[in-house]
Amino acid sequence: MPRARIGLWLSLTLRSTRSLCRAGFMEGQPQGPPNPAGMENGTEPCGEERASEAQETTVTEGAAKIAFPSANEVFYNPVQEFNRDLTCAVITEFARIQLGAKGIQIKVPGEKDVQKVVVDLSEQEEEKAELKKGANLAPGDQPRTAAVGEICEEGLRVLEGLAASGLRSIRFAREVPGLQSVVANDASARAVDLMCRNVQLNAVAHLVHPRQADARMLMYQHQRASERFDVIDLDPYGSPAPFLDAAVQAVSEGGLLCVTCTDMAVLAGNSGETCYSKYGAMALKSRACHEMALRIVLHSLDLRANCYQRFVVPLLSVSADFYVRVFVRVFTGQAKVKASASKQALVFQCVGCGTFHLQRLGKASGASGGRVKFSAACGPPISPECEHCGQRHQLGGPLWAEPIHDLDFVGRVLQAVSANPGRFHTSERIQGVLSVITEELPDVPLYYTLDQLSSTIRCSTPSLLQLRSALLHAGFRVSLSHACKNAVKTDAPSSALWDIMRCWEKECPVKRERLSETSPAFRILSVEPRLQANFAVRDDANPSSRQRGLKRFQANPEANWGPRPRARPGGKAAGEAMEERRRLHQNKRKEPAEDPVQRAARLKTFPCKRFKEGTCQRGDQCCYSHSPPTPEDPAAAASPDHPKASHQNPPGSGVAAGPGVD
Repeated sequence: MPRARIGLWLSLTLRSTRSLCRAGFMEGQPQGPPNPAGMENGTEPCGEERASEAQETTVTEGAAKIAFPSANEVFYNPVQEFNRDLTCAVITEFARIQLGAKGIQIKVPGEKDVQKVVVDLSEQEEEKAELKKGANLAPGDQPRTAAVGEICEEGLRVLEGLAASGLRSIRFAREVPGLQSVVANDASARAVDLMCRNVQLNAVAHLVHPRQADARMLMYQHQRASERFDVIDLDPYGSPAPFLDAAVQAVSEGGLLCVTCTDMAVLAGNSGETCYSKYGAMALKSRACHEMALRIVLHSLDLRANCYQRFVVPLLSVSADFYVRVFVRVFTGQAKVKASASKQALVFQCVGCGTFHLQRLGKASGASGGRVKFSAACGPPISPECEHCGQRHQLGGPLWAEPIHDLDFVGRVLQAVSANPGRFHTSERIQGVLSVITEELPDVPLYYTLDQLSSTIRCSTPSLLQLRSALLHAGFRVSLSHACKNAVKTDAPSSALWDIMRCWEKECPVKRERLSETSPAFRILSVEPRLQANFAVRDDANPSSRQRGLKRFQANPEANWGPRPRARPGGKAAGEAMEERRRLHQNKRKEPAEDPVQRAARLKTFPCKRFKEGTCQRGDQCCYSHSPPTPEDPAAAASPDHPKASHQNPPGSGVAAGPGVD
């Protein structure tokens, strides 16, 4: 017993001594700057390493300058600059509308000089106009102004719930006028430390207030009407679904909610059950999957707002690069919430030809006294089998079936960006995207694509102008879509659309004998068209944005571009090994091209069947072997690449395929 006690005492003493030595060693080590490696929006990492100051990188975007450790790539993605520029432009116009109602004018850098050129007024005429305008105002009625970088007491209160390095919040403070405060929040302490450094670096501490909290809890704490935010921006890594319930409660009456979704694999139909668990809707694999993703997000926002007698009004919905971005205003009204059911719809999509039909969930009809009566909708609008190809239908949704843009607001943003193109680095693309949006048919959900229609009936593809002209000649409306460059958005019924494609097939015939009688192409082409299409190109078939050659769709901005990988503890820098892995992952599902010399040597190992039959006329130029095979030669089997290769042991012959096979 005494020996056991002595052993226990010695072990405890040694452990305490080791702990003290380790603590003394750590206290003697110099503490480096905080490394936000591994901190992600709304998450707190554990056990990260700290980076040295030598690895710090400074990036300038817009009017902001951001310093962040090079070890963490997640904090800056240059592809998202378009997202941030567009957000600044939208919030600026929203501030112009909100503060204009209070008699406050905002001053945007570079806007006044540009307006002088556009209006073409001389300086003397402009001074006379200003003097005349000031003479009509009393001394106390001079218009109030709000400039960039200044605190506006009646301005907008902005929240960036998942700020990370604080780049977006700092850009708001330095580029958007009419702000009262900007709260830059993140759950990670190291992210907040980095934000504080960047706020001091950009001299916006009077406007930007870093905050460490869970984004959901922070928004839940601002549910009272007097504490709500006028603008809430959510740009998480992946899905914003966990934050939407709190966001629709924390935004003020008529406030602006900006949401980004980067989980496009879920929203585009690769995992319908996951989409339902996050957004309350089933996504379908469709050529119109990007617009369907926008409408699913809008449906999810409206559904969550309805729980609190609120509803959303979309201002702008954009599908770009690898994400979707929506800007909505949130209002309160019990009567308006009753109409939300009639704004949602289910989608019936044929698995054969891709024809889709929408079925509204609710019905709004007029009643006596100018009242509106709401009831359940009647349906379905289709039979169990597709009327065109006889295939079954898939059911998707519900999704937002009303317009996804406010064209008046989009026009204001487009006019402001066009008048001041030097304000943003991506102004050219913003103008192109917004121009296409203004040309879209607002009351037509989803779209077809040119290659989808032609591949369904196995015919050559008409030009976009020819198909648009045929629809216009038939008396229908047609437009492009910003979500897809070869989209055909039209109010023509599916029967008229397939009649036009039947007429096109008559000009470019398909070999019917090659079509299976059960294929969608055979069944569609077996019906004679009732509508005679005219493919003569019309002048109005070419939209204005296409004629002007605007930059409508994104080209690859850099090598290996796309969403950055999720941050991990330790934050290892992306070196040559990471770049090599990215290169290897490109086209990983495609087999690499075989070397011609290796292919020729491989084919020479197989005997030529035609030489055996005495019919090979190529002689030494034949790619197969003309030497007689030996009984032990395994290449005596038929060549898989020879055009007349014989197959030993065909399926179902009863010969065993290998040892141990019955």
